[in-house]
Amino acid sequence: MTIRLFRIGAWLALAAIVFVTVSPIGYRPRDLVSTNFDRAAAYAVLSALFVFAYPRHRWAVAALVVLVAGGAELFQYLSPTRHPQLMDAAVKAAGGLAGLIAGTLLHAGMSQRGSGDRS
Repeated sequence: MTIRLFRIGAWLALAAIVFVTVSPIGYRPRDLVSTNFDRAAAYAVLSALFVFAYPRHRWAVAALVVLVAGGAELFQYLSPTRHPQLMDAAVKAAGGLAGLIAGTLLHAGMSQRGSGDRS
């Protein structure tokens, strides 16, 4: 059941990020902190969700996050109010990879604690 919730959450987060990235600038939420930090944090949370949803597929998660970061940025060419930038894609991909590492370490720690030594 928990895996299913993580999978639903991961795919919904992906859909939300793609929507916000590709939609007209007026639909973009206000930044709480710097724009680059918001981008990196969104992709970090996304990849961490995918790590928990698909713990045996970390390389696929890494590829997905990097491809989505670049692909969503390219899709901005379809919107006259958006301005795709290579640096934006790089920040998103870096945030995603940081989230992948953090999610992997957190998942491993939780798994180890859950199957801890009960001697």
